[in-house]
Amino acid sequence: MSALINLDEVRKEYRLGKITVPALNGINLQIFKGEFVAIMGPSGSGKSTLMHIMGCLDTATSGQYILNNEKVSSMKKNKLASIRNKQIGFVFQTFNLLPHLNIQKNVELPLMYSGINRSDRIKKARKVLVEVGLGDRLKHKPSELSGGQRQRVAIARAIVNDPAIILADEPTGNLDTTSGSDILSIFSELHGKGNTIIIVTHDNAVANRSNRIIRIVDGLIENGNLT
Repeated sequence: MSALINLDEVRKEYRLGKITVPALNGINLQIFKGEFVAIMGPSGSGKSTLMHIMGCLDTATSGQYILNNEKVSSMKKNKLASIRNKQIGFVFQTFNLLPHLNIQKNVELPLMYSGINRSDRIKKARKVLVEVGLGDRLKHKPSELSGGQRQRVAIARAIVNDPAIILADEPTGNLDTTSGSDILSIFSELHGKGNTIIIVTHDNAVANRSNRIIRIVDGLIENGNLT
């Protein structure tokens, strides 16, 4: 079985003036369809850089990245943007919702960028909002919701395009314990339906919900064993 994500000797360097700072030092990693993976590591370990590369938000300095049988590492920016919209659903710690739009409109955005017609956008956005328990809040704006509810909206937006991967960056970092547990339960439910989920976290309780924990230290993978 071919991997959904295949990273081969991926390196990333940043230039700070005349100094080159290595962030990833040769990452070799495979993630398969239907996995629930947590990526952990101390601050500065390279886990955020790895997430950005896997999410097509950044490109590697060298090495090869193949996503869903497509060679991402050689793509131009407009193609990367298309891959991000159609194949990757993002959930961020800070929600990244547009405050002037109601939650239904926020969830419709990825479908709009994909060229889906208005009636189908509305139908699909409402469906996923019902799935995350917000079917009665469609016309509410983000400011009218709790943190946990806003993260539910972010999850609905992430899954509305049926992406190959759901990529979450510290998704419970801004939530209280109860709300965080509720959000993790939604991820577990999505995984149970066959979704591939990658969570970047520093929280052991979050990581322990996954099936595999990948630890990254100094830009290298320390392990990637099944939990």
